[in-house]
Amino acid sequence: MKKFHLCILILFALLCGGCSAVKKLTPPEVSLPSAESGYFDTDSLTIADLGWWEFYGDEYLKDIIQKVLENNKRLQMAAQRVEQSRYLLNADKAKLLPELSFRLPWNHETNSYYQELKLIDPEIGVKATISWEADLFGSLRWNKKKSQAQYLATVQDERAMRMVLVAETASAYFRLVALDNELSIVRSTMTTREEGVRLAKLRFEGGLTSETVYQQAQVQYATAAALIPNLEYNIKVAENALLILMGELPDREVLRARELKDNSLPERIPAGLPSSLLERRPDIVSFEEKLRSAVANVGYTYAKRFPSLNIELTGGLEDNDFKNLFRSPFSYVAENFVAPLVDFGKRKNTYKAAVAAYEEARLGYENKVLEAFQEVDNAATRYSTSRMAVTRDTELLEAAYKYQDLTWKQYRGGTINYIDVLDAQRRYLEARISRINAIRDEHLALVQLYKALGGGWTLAPSGDEASR
Repeated sequence: MKKFHLCILILFALLCGGCSAVKKLTPPEVSLPSAESGYFDTDSLTIADLGWWEFYGDEYLKDIIQKVLENNKRLQMAAQRVEQSRYLLNADKAKLLPELSFRLPWNHETNSYYQELKLIDPEIGVKATISWEADLFGSLRWNKKKSQAQYLATVQDERAMRMVLVAETASAYFRLVALDNELSIVRSTMTTREEGVRLAKLRFEGGLTSETVYQQAQVQYATAAALIPNLEYNIKVAENALLILMGELPDREVLRARELKDNSLPERIPAGLPSSLLERRPDIVSFEEKLRSAVANVGYTYAKRFPSLNIELTGGLEDNDFKNLFRSPFSYVAENFVAPLVDFGKRKNTYKAAVAAYEEARLGYENKVLEAFQEVDNAATRYSTSRMAVTRDTELLEAAYKYQDLTWKQYRGGTINYIDVLDAQRRYLEARISRINAIRDEHLALVQLYKALGGGWTLAPSGDEASR
């Protein structure tokens, strides 16, 4: 009779297994831009296929990125989340297997009930128990799938963190070098203007010019000098930003290049196929794994609405004293079939909540895909416009230099006032700073485009190779 009862349960479970509620879930809808439109190409090649140690040519920057990937605290936290998820996955896999436990019971029970004789019932034993939950409706398997998807999501989150950190590091580095260059420009301008003050003073004291010209020269010099404290502060802040990314204290100088050079890359950089972006960006893949986890959770909560079967087998030795313990075998077999009857909607509402959580995850995935294509388009546009800005600022710098040189010659010839010279010098300084900032923005745009296309999360083959 017991065997027939168990066979009926297994048959019922197999029949209900095809009624999985996950088949009713709405799949995500993702629309891809055509490869012929926008910034994407019909070719699958993309700059994101390059490792960061190949993409960034600055040796100082590569060394800093390597240290960031080795020591950054946020990345180490992400790695620990991967470890946590891996252990939880192993624990959920083990739930599918029987559990063996060992007990050494000893008790001394004394009963003295009303109007009955006193009863002493000691027990000594050595017992081992094997217990197993039959996964009739797949709740344990769904739970394992959920944990597996959560684990894979944390793996992708760690990769996404590496991608973000590489971009943050490169951006902070280029800002720092640009600030160095701007400070160098201001200091060289101060040297020039200091000489101008000296000459204006000599001409004023010699009666060749009025005091106004001398004061104007001093104002120009002081204006340039006033820029230095803020630049030095910003440089220190930028250095500290890199040091904290490297997991170090702000107690040393960051080694870096002396000059921020213009990129030699073409105006349009290969972005690859739109579909490859969904596979290459780890943050998108993470959302996809979280969506799978939500699907598995729906299956899990649905399966929990059905009965459960637990089988327990216990064997060992048991007696009331040690003398006869090894001559007293003990065995116990139990089957525990639990079917919910009335739970006031607890399981049903839990299942509906899981379906709503899936819908949230589905919409989150769809939105993440939209954001990814937006980021690529914005980054591509920014890179294209930043390159045009560098070209324009280079032309402006050349014109400002000629303007400054011409006004100085005309002033020496007595055809224009000194105020025109000061105006030309001011415009030349602004043009130099504007061009270095345009080159900085070009580098930052390239960093963002590389990140938006999913580049930067792969690990270097070795520290030596990455530093070369």
